[in-house]
Amino acid sequence: MAAGTLYTYPGNFRAYKALVAAQYSGVDVKVASDFKFGETNKNTNFISKFPLGKVPAFESGDGFCLSESNAIAQYVGNSQLAGKSPKDAAKIQQWISFGDNEIVPSACTWVFPCLGIIQYNKQEAEKAKEQIKKVLTLLNDYLLTRTYLVGERITQADISVSCCLMLLYQHVLDAEFRKPFQNVNRWFTTLVNQKQFKAVVGNFQMCTKMAQFDSKKYAELHGQKKETAKKDSKKEAKPKQAKKEAKPKDEEEAEDDMPKEKESKDPFAAYPKGTFNLDEFKRTYSNKDTVTVALPYFWEKFDKENWSIWYCEYAEDVSKKRQFMCCNLVSGLMQRLDKLRKNAFGCMCLFGEDFKVSISGVWFWRGHDLAFTLSPDWQVDYESYKWKKLDPDDPETKKLVHKYFVMEGDFEGKPFFEGKVYK
Repeated sequence: MAAGTLYTYPGNFRAYKALVAAQYSGVDVKVASDFKFGETNKNTNFISKFPLGKVPAFESGDGFCLSESNAIAQYVGNSQLAGKSPKDAAKIQQWISFGDNEIVPSACTWVFPCLGIIQYNKQEAEKAKEQIKKVLTLLNDYLLTRTYLVGERITQADISVSCCLMLLYQHVLDAEFRKPFQNVNRWFTTLVNQKQFKAVVGNFQMCTKMAQFDSKKYAELHGQKKETAKKDSKKEAKPKQAKKEAKPKDEEEAEDDMPKEKESKDPFAAYPKGTFNLDEFKRTYSNKDTVTVALPYFWEKFDKENWSIWYCEYAEDVSKKRQFMCCNLVSGLMQRLDKLRKNAFGCMCLFGEDFKVSISGVWFWRGHDLAFTLSPDWQVDYESYKWKKLDPDDPETKKLVHKYFVMEGDFEGKPFFEGKVYK
């Protein structure tokens, strides 16, 4: 009954989650043969069904539409993949969230520049490598005495996490890098050699040489060689006496498409730095008593002319989520905001119990605008929260900052169970 069509581009590891699940359940899911990424997902018919225009996207035979890979995988899967008991089901969801939040962001940061998809940033790539080592170490220890992630049979946890690792094993985890993680390697190779995986992925080839960033590939993929050639031909066609001051509009647009690393480094470049030393505050908060030292330091040094304080509340429905799932939501938010760290600080608190969780926090950053709008990289999660700018001179603001920075106090009767600091 879940048979239908999956819209995706070739090699999409997110789509593999659903396609492999369908192989295990026996559901007939066909990949749309006429789908062209960047065209099909932008036409009116597609947008009417999937307003965000993202893939993978699924449409069943009776017109039921789903987006988001995990939701599609659950729909086309079966009870075995979902877990035998509520505890198993929760563990499976935990591992699925782990893959999305702990593996995928760093995997993309490391691998995408090697494929020419995004520009290379050495500092971010090194951070991503360290995160992947941390993740693989955790998995390696966990799998020491286990064949699969949950129970004794393959579940959606194994499918989803292995799919999240595919880019890494295919492009950058060469024999030397993956050598310390033998338990993970054994688990991964067991999965990709199952007939259900092979029916989707084919014969998976492990990385033999770690891929590196190729600037030529990046330029070709982003059309820079073509645009540069166009500019050069236009210049040669001009009379010698022609002056440079009047550039054609399309030349200007072509130049705008070229990567300008200097401009992209700091979205806050246009904002005054002010007098507040964020690094010094973070050191004080981390190493000194929050109540007696860090908070007095904050209010003494806070530069309200150039910095602003914000309160946020998670606005999406979490009535079907357990505590650990909500913790993963906050961890994912913070990880995806990594480049904001030099200009922001925040304390997030989680309250309640399973299926009755609320999330809120207090942040401050440079400038008086909502910081997330300054960079597309920061816009993934922020709209899931309601943001309210606070008056630093208001005594209520001082009370709120105190409670969230200390993570203690009266939170309107809500029971606190975990706090996370973005610094």
